[in-house]
Amino acid sequence: MAATAAVVDRARLDTRETNRAIRAAVAQGQSVKVVNPGANHNIGVALQGPVTLTVDGSAGYYCAGMNDGVTIEITGSAGWGVAEGMLSGLVVVRGNAGNSAAASIRGGTVIVHGDCAARAGTGMKGGLLLVGGSVGYMTGFMMQRGAIVICGDAGEALADSMYEGRIFIAGNVASLGNDAVEAEITPEDEKILVDGFKTSGIARPKRLRKIVAGRKLWNFHKHELAFWREAL
Repeated sequence: MAATAAVVDRARLDTRETNRAIRAAVAQGQSVKVVNPGANHNIGVALQGPVTLTVDGSAGYYCAGMNDGVTIEITGSAGWGVAEGMLSGLVVVRGNAGNSAAASIRGGTVIVHGDCAARAGTGMKGGLLLVGGSVGYMTGFMMQRGAIVICGDAGEALADSMYEGRIFIAGNVASLGNDAVEAEITPEDEKILVDGFKTSGIARPKRLRKIVAGRKLWNFHKHELAFWREAL
């Protein structure tokens, strides 16, 4: 973290001006603090570099999306699509997150201390999403790689149509999605969990279940037509 910090007041600037001010500070290697975010959308998107951005309050849709190497902390809650498409870095949400948190991330770590709404981690291609609370329906939908850790409960269709990746959950699952099955936790999984909880500062639950793809949807076989009809 740089020794000097820039303060950007969202109440005085529109979205484009806010992000221009953030990028100007990042280009100089400064850490940035956005005050009065007012749950406005698209704050702190498409940033690069080993710098720190703090959103002092709640953010709206798509905060911290498409970033590479940046550490972003949201002290309140976040709307839809927080950290969507992130390549690397760390995003921490101290409150709750809306739909599709960490959607399509390729790497990095997303920590949500509260709850996530529907489709958290949908289409993930790498990285880690760790949720201190519960998640909504279709979490991990069409997940391709990476890991999701849920310390609370999950809604319907957890891990639906997941291709690869792994989901760990401590609480109750309303229902598993198509082709989702339980598996044993491996030493490789354990390292992911240890590192993830250390980074998050969230207490690890005493028991976690692991959910993976059953791989029946990887290839179509005509004798499994009924199974495919159910999945579609």
